[in-house]
Amino acid sequence: MAFDGIVTKAITSEISQLKGSRIDKIFEPNKNTIILGIYQNGINYALNICIDAQYCRINLTTHQKANPQVAPNFCMLLRKNLIGLKLKNIITFDLERLIILEFEGFDELDDIISKKLVIELMGKHSNIILLDDSNIIIDSLRHIKEIDENFRDILPHTKYTFPTSNKISFLELKDFEDFKEHLNLSSPNSASNNNNDINNLPTIISNIFNGISKNFINAIIKKLEISDTSDTSLEKIFNYTNEIITNIGTSNISFESIKNNDGTIKDYFLIPEKSSSLQPFDLNFFIDDFYFNKESNEQFKNYRNTLLKIILDTLKKYKKRLYNIDEKLKECDNMDKYRLYGELITSNLYRIPNRNVDEIELENYYENNNKIKIKLDKRFSPSINAKRFFKKYSKLKNALIIVSEQKADTLKELDYIESVIYELENCSTIEEIAFIYEEISENDIFKEKASLKANTKKNKVKKSKLTKNKTVSFNPIKYTVDGYTVFVGRNNKENDYLTLKFASKADLWFHTKDFHGSHTILKLDNNLPYPNNDILIKVAELAAKHSKARNSSNVPVDYCEVKFVKKPSGSKPGMVIYTNNKTLNVNP
Repeated sequence: MAFDGIVTKAITSEISQLKGSRIDKIFEPNKNTIILGIYQNGINYALNICIDAQYCRINLTTHQKANPQVAPNFCMLLRKNLIGLKLKNIITFDLERLIILEFEGFDELDDIISKKLVIELMGKHSNIILLDDSNIIIDSLRHIKEIDENFRDILPHTKYTFPTSNKISFLELKDFEDFKEHLNLSSPNSASNNNNDINNLPTIISNIFNGISKNFINAIIKKLEISDTSDTSLEKIFNYTNEIITNIGTSNISFESIKNNDGTIKDYFLIPEKSSSLQPFDLNFFIDDFYFNKESNEQFKNYRNTLLKIILDTLKKYKKRLYNIDEKLKECDNMDKYRLYGELITSNLYRIPNRNVDEIELENYYENNNKIKIKLDKRFSPSINAKRFFKKYSKLKNALIIVSEQKADTLKELDYIESVIYELENCSTIEEIAFIYEEISENDIFKEKASLKANTKKNKVKKSKLTKNKTVSFNPIKYTVDGYTVFVGRNNKENDYLTLKFASKADLWFHTKDFHGSHTILKLDNNLPYPNNDILIKVAELAAKHSKARNSSNVPVDYCEVKFVKKPSGSKPGMVIYTNNKTLNVNP
């Protein structure tokens, strides 16, 4: 469900337990987030205030975020005005997504000072505003200049005014009849007047009543299995909503989560049920984990897509290079023809007129004196034409050597690029992306270095801070097969380290034959017998599973002792050669 007015009221009800606490730290990890460090009764809390349009919220957090080395100006201003003050009060207004944190303390002269921090959670119009005791704006995270009657000035030294709303407060409703009347008056052709309009009902209610989101009503409809907009159904929705709002701040309200097939939380909603297991701040920390995972997943997708675009662009460039090389090689296929022309002309100079001949027919003594036609440049003598043919032959012969080497190098580069694409498509954490970013940043074929701070809406590439001053850890995938330990590399750099440094010479190395995949190491144990064929097959199946052939059948997997695996000098990460190998055909 959305972070609507109901969730805001429930969250701030929990946070109100921190009244009287002291502000001792303030951070601004990014342009949309302020973290207030709060100290109370020997315990440190972190209050996360986020005004990102998609994830705007306020909640206590346990997740640490990296902070810039130099604090932004607004953060410095907050530190100057709020650190050392006590949180006197937390004010909310009905079901508005507007919270005022009131602070109080003493200045150097022991005079009482008061400050307010206004938090407006309104999607793309969200803001954090610092006020003095006269409600004059000291500064705000976002400055807003009025452009029409729907906007207010949010600028330093101006009077703060509350945002306006034409919606009805649910808290002011007398009963169900009052609720139904507003639905009828505000939307006469929908809601209760149209029994087939259940799909539009969440939008209708959220447009009429303040602080109630479409997601909240959708959750109620699913929870109560409502299928129409009859008076009976509408009354169920009203009673359920009213019960939740009435019980906010009591032990008679809890929350449920909706999970994906993989067990991750897809969504959540409040329920009017008593829960003896709920602890203080449980909803805050649940919301914290929920949004942290959502942001992390979104960030992961953005980072991966940004890198993938750069790598695919590089792949396209090298495929074009390979095409041009093949075209040049086709031209080299005719080089012997030019040598033949030169030889035939030279041996028949006495038969060819000296000038103004554009074509001659000579006997090819290499093919039973069959006639062959040769085009000449009539501007030159026959002998010069022969020299030109010999020169073209020599040029193509030399080009063949160079272009053949270029093709071999280009094929190696393409193979490497495809291996990076494979590992990027199969990574699942930001740490793995950091490995890949570090790898391609060190490689000259990726001239445009990847930015991992992607703005997906505008598809812009900005400078990454993900791997700055960061050492990426070695953390291969670990399996146990009948008592034996098996390690699988997650990317090219980890494959190199796993095989060439981590593994012992006597350990067994596995890799799919002719398919991109992970290096797989079967660690041998002196306390265990040499692995039998069944164990080798199981490990080979793991190697096939972690390869591009994972959806194939009868996949060939080579294996040998690690001592027979070598890395050629100057080769790309993950690239090795091996000998003394055997092959197993397995199904992943």
